[in-house]
Amino acid sequence: MGMSSLQLLKYVLFFFNLLFWFCGCCILGFGIYFLVHNKFGVLFHDVPSLTLGNVLVIVGSIIMVVAFLGCMGSIKENKCLLMSFFVLLLIILLAEVTLAILLFVYEQKLNTSVDQGLTDSIKRYNLDNSTKEAWDSIQKFLQCCGINGTSDWTSGPPDSCPSDPEVKGCYVKAKLWFQSNFLYIGIITICICVIQVLGMSFALTLNCQIDKTSQALGL
Repeated sequence: MGMSSLQLLKYVLFFFNLLFWFCGCCILGFGIYFLVHNKFGVLFHDVPSLTLGNVLVIVGSIIMVVAFLGCMGSIKENKCLLMSFFVLLLIILLAEVTLAILLFVYEQKLNTSVDQGLTDSIKRYNLDNSTKEAWDSIQKFLQCCGINGTSDWTSGPPDSCPSDPEVKGCYVKAKLWFQSNFLYIGIITICICVIQVLGMSFALTLNCQIDKTSQALGL
Protein backbone atom coordinates (compact mmCIF):
# COMPACT_ATOMS: atom_id res chain seq x y z
CA MET A 1 0.00 0.00 0.00
CA GLY A 2 1.65 3.24 -1.14
CA MET A 3 1.28 6.86 -0.12
CA SER A 4 -1.75 7.35 -2.39
CA SER A 5 -3.54 4.42 -0.72
CA LEU A 6 -2.66 5.80 2.70
CA GLN A 7 -4.12 9.19 1.77
CA LEU A 8 -7.29 7.56 0.42
CA LEU A 9 -7.77 5.51 3.58
CA LYS A 10 -7.08 8.55 5.74
CA TYR A 11 -9.72 10.72 4.03
CA VAL A 12 -12.29 7.89 3.87
CA LEU A 13 -11.98 7.44 7.64
CA PHE A 14 -12.04 11.22 8.18
CA PHE A 15 -15.25 11.86 6.19
CA PHE A 16 -16.82 8.68 7.60
CA ASN A 17 -16.34 10.05 11.13
CA LEU A 18 -17.21 13.61 10.16
CA LEU A 19 -20.63 12.41 9.01
CA PHE A 20 -21.19 10.62 12.31
CA TRP A 21 -19.99 13.65 14.25
CA PHE A 22 -22.71 15.74 12.60
CA CYS A 23 -25.25 13.00 13.39
CA GLY A 24 -24.09 13.08 17.02
CA CYS A 25 -24.54 16.87 17.06
CA CYS A 26 -28.13 16.50 15.80
CA ILE A 27 -28.96 13.82 18.39
CA LEU A 28 -27.41 15.92 21.16
CA GLY A 29 -29.38 18.95 19.95
CA PHE A 30 -32.67 17.06 20.08
CA GLY A 31 -31.79 15.78 23.56
CA ILE A 32 -31.11 19.29 24.84
CA TYR A 33 -34.33 20.52 23.22
CA PHE A 34 -36.38 17.83 25.00
CA LEU A 35 -34.63 18.61 28.30
CA VAL A 36 -35.20 22.36 28.02
CA HIS A 37 -38.81 22.15 26.84
CA ASN A 38 -39.56 19.06 28.96
CA LYS A 39 -41.68 17.52 26.21
CA PHE A 40 -41.45 14.03 27.74
CA GLY A 41 -41.50 13.79 31.52
CA VAL A 42 -40.53 10.97 33.87
CA LEU A 43 -42.34 7.72 33.13
CA PHE A 44 -40.40 5.27 35.32
CA HIS A 45 -39.98 6.66 38.84
CA ASP A 46 -37.66 3.81 39.84
CA VAL A 47 -35.24 5.22 37.26
CA PRO A 48 -36.03 8.98 37.21
CA SER A 49 -33.05 9.79 34.98
CA LEU A 50 -34.41 7.50 32.22
CA THR A 51 -36.01 10.19 30.07
CA LEU A 52 -35.90 10.68 26.31
CA GLY A 53 -33.87 13.87 26.69
CA ASN A 54 -31.21 12.26 28.89
CA VAL A 55 -30.89 9.22 26.62
CA LEU A 56 -30.45 11.39 23.51
CA VAL A 57 -27.87 13.62 25.25
CA ILE A 58 -25.81 10.59 26.35
CA VAL A 59 -25.99 8.85 22.95
CA GLY A 60 -25.23 12.06 21.05
CA SER A 61 -22.27 12.87 23.30
CA ILE A 62 -20.76 9.39 22.92
CA ILE A 63 -21.10 9.52 19.12
CA MET A 64 -19.52 12.98 19.01
CA VAL A 65 -16.54 11.97 21.18
CA VAL A 66 -15.85 8.75 19.25
CA ALA A 67 -16.28 10.45 15.86
CA PHE A 68 -14.02 13.33 16.95
CA LEU A 69 -11.25 10.89 17.86
CA GLY A 70 -11.67 9.18 14.49
CA CYS A 71 -11.59 12.49 12.60
CA MET A 72 -8.53 13.90 14.35
CA GLY A 73 -6.70 10.58 14.48
CA SER A 74 -7.08 10.02 10.74
CA ILE A 75 -6.43 13.53 9.46
CA LYS A 76 -3.45 14.05 11.79
CA GLU A 77 -2.25 10.45 11.36
CA ASN A 78 -2.02 10.25 15.14
CA LYS A 79 -1.61 6.66 16.33
CA CYS A 80 -2.70 7.42 19.91
CA LEU A 81 -6.02 8.93 18.77
CA LEU A 82 -6.57 6.13 16.27
CA MET A 83 -6.10 3.46 18.93
CA SER A 84 -8.37 5.37 21.33
CA PHE A 85 -10.99 5.44 18.56
CA PHE A 86 -10.53 1.70 18.00
CA VAL A 87 -10.78 0.83 21.72
CA LEU A 88 -13.91 2.95 22.24
CA LEU A 89 -15.62 1.40 19.22
CA LEU A 90 -14.70 -2.06 20.50
CA ILE A 91 -16.12 -1.29 23.96
CA ILE A 92 -19.35 0.06 22.43
CA LEU A 93 -19.69 -3.00 20.17
CA LEU A 94 -19.16 -5.40 23.09
CA ALA A 95 -21.67 -3.43 25.18
CA GLU A 96 -24.26 -3.67 22.39
CA VAL A 97 -23.75 -7.43 22.04
CA THR A 98 -23.96 -7.90 25.83
CA LEU A 99 -27.14 -5.79 26.00
CA ALA A 100 -28.75 -7.80 23.17
CA ILE A 101 -27.95 -11.08 24.96
CA LEU A 102 -29.30 -9.81 28.29
CA LEU A 103 -32.50 -8.55 26.65
CA PHE A 104 -33.01 -11.96 25.03
CA VAL A 105 -32.28 -13.94 28.20
CA TYR A 106 -34.31 -11.74 30.57
CA GLU A 107 -37.10 -10.79 28.17
CA GLN A 108 -39.91 -12.04 30.41
CA LYS A 109 -38.47 -10.40 33.51
CA LEU A 110 -38.02 -7.15 31.59
CA ASN A 111 -41.65 -7.22 30.41
CA THR A 112 -42.82 -7.70 34.00
CA SER A 113 -40.64 -4.86 35.27
CA VAL A 114 -41.78 -2.47 32.53
CA ASP A 115 -45.43 -3.35 33.12
CA GLN A 116 -45.04 -2.78 36.86
CA GLY A 117 -43.21 0.51 36.31
CA LEU A 118 -45.93 1.77 33.95
CA THR A 119 -48.66 0.71 36.39
CA ASP A 120 -46.98 2.67 39.17
CA SER A 121 -46.63 5.74 36.95
CA ILE A 122 -50.34 5.65 36.04
CA LYS A 123 -51.13 5.86 39.75
CA ARG A 124 -48.99 9.02 39.91
CA TYR A 125 -50.71 10.67 36.93
CA ASN A 126 -52.72 13.16 39.01
CA LEU A 127 -49.99 13.60 41.63
CA ASP A 128 -46.95 14.47 39.54
CA ASN A 129 -46.82 16.94 36.63
CA SER A 130 -43.79 15.25 35.07
CA THR A 131 -45.60 11.91 34.93
CA LYS A 132 -48.73 13.58 33.55
CA GLU A 133 -46.69 15.24 30.77
CA ALA A 134 -45.01 11.95 29.92
CA TRP A 135 -48.27 10.02 29.60
CA ASP A 136 -50.03 12.81 27.70
CA SER A 137 -47.16 13.09 25.22
CA ILE A 138 -46.95 9.34 24.63
CA GLN A 139 -50.71 8.82 24.28
CA LYS A 140 -51.03 11.69 21.81
CA PHE A 141 -47.98 10.62 19.82
CA LEU A 142 -48.82 6.89 19.62
CA GLN A 143 -52.61 7.36 19.61
CA CYS A 144 -52.96 4.87 22.46
CA CYS A 145 -54.42 4.80 25.95
CA GLY A 146 -53.00 3.40 29.17
CA ILE A 147 -50.84 0.27 29.30
CA ASN A 148 -53.22 -2.36 27.93
CA GLY A 149 -56.25 -0.16 27.22
CA THR A 150 -58.65 2.42 28.68
CA SER A 151 -59.44 0.09 31.60
CA ASP A 152 -56.06 0.93 33.14
CA TRP A 153 -57.42 4.38 34.05
CA THR A 154 -59.64 3.56 37.02
CA SER A 155 -60.97 7.12 37.26
CA GLY A 156 -61.59 7.33 33.52
CA PRO A 157 -59.18 7.95 30.64
CA PRO A 158 -57.59 11.42 30.43
CA ASP A 159 -58.20 13.86 27.58
CA SER A 160 -54.95 12.79 25.89
CA CYS A 161 -56.48 9.37 25.12
CA PRO A 162 -58.14 8.93 21.71
CA SER A 163 -61.96 8.89 21.77
CA ASP A 164 -62.11 5.41 20.18
CA PRO A 165 -63.28 2.96 22.91
CA GLU A 166 -61.41 0.11 21.17
CA VAL A 167 -58.08 1.95 21.28
CA LYS A 168 -55.05 -0.19 22.16
CA GLY A 169 -52.85 0.32 25.19
CA CYS A 170 -49.49 2.07 24.70
CA TYR A 171 -47.38 -0.85 25.86
CA VAL A 172 -49.39 -3.28 23.76
CA LYS A 173 -49.13 -0.99 20.73
CA ALA A 174 -45.38 -0.54 21.22
CA LYS A 175 -44.84 -4.31 21.40
CA LEU A 176 -46.97 -4.88 18.29
CA TRP A 177 -44.98 -2.22 16.41
CA PHE A 178 -41.72 -3.82 17.49
CA GLN A 179 -42.87 -7.30 16.43
CA SER A 180 -44.13 -6.08 13.03
CA ASN A 181 -40.88 -4.19 12.37
CA PHE A 182 -38.52 -6.74 13.90
CA LEU A 183 -36.90 -7.51 10.54
CA TYR A 184 -36.15 -3.86 9.79
CA ILE A 185 -34.86 -3.27 13.31
CA GLY A 186 -32.60 -6.31 12.94
CA ILE A 187 -31.26 -5.08 9.58
CA ILE A 188 -30.55 -1.60 11.01
CA THR A 189 -28.81 -3.13 14.03
CA ILE A 190 -26.65 -5.36 11.83
CA CYS A 191 -25.76 -2.38 9.60
CA ILE A 192 -24.68 -0.36 12.65
CA CYS A 193 -22.49 -3.24 13.84
CA VAL A 194 -20.97 -3.63 10.37
CA ILE A 195 -20.20 0.11 10.24
CA GLN A 196 -18.52 -0.13 13.64
CA VAL A 197 -16.42 -3.12 12.54
CA LEU A 198 -15.44 -1.29 9.34
CA GLY A 199 -14.45 1.77 11.37
CA MET A 200 -12.30 -0.40 13.63
CA SER A 201 -10.73 -2.13 10.61
CA PHE A 202 -9.94 1.18 8.90
CA ALA A 203 -8.41 2.56 12.10
CA LEU A 204 -6.18 -0.50 12.56
CA THR A 205 -5.17 -0.55 8.89
CA LEU A 206 -4.31 3.14 8.93
CA ASN A 207 -2.41 2.71 12.18
CA CYS A 208 -0.32 -0.12 10.72
CA GLN A 209 0.24 1.79 7.50
CA ILE A 210 1.51 4.84 9.41
CA ASP A 211 4.11 2.54 11.03
CA LYS A 212 5.19 1.14 7.67
CA THR A 213 5.39 4.61 6.09
CA SER A 214 7.43 5.91 9.01
CA GLN A 215 9.84 2.97 8.71
CA ALA A 216 10.13 3.45 4.95
CA LEU A 217 10.98 7.12 5.44
CA GLY A 218 13.40 6.28 8.23
CA LEU A 219 11.44 8.21 10.89
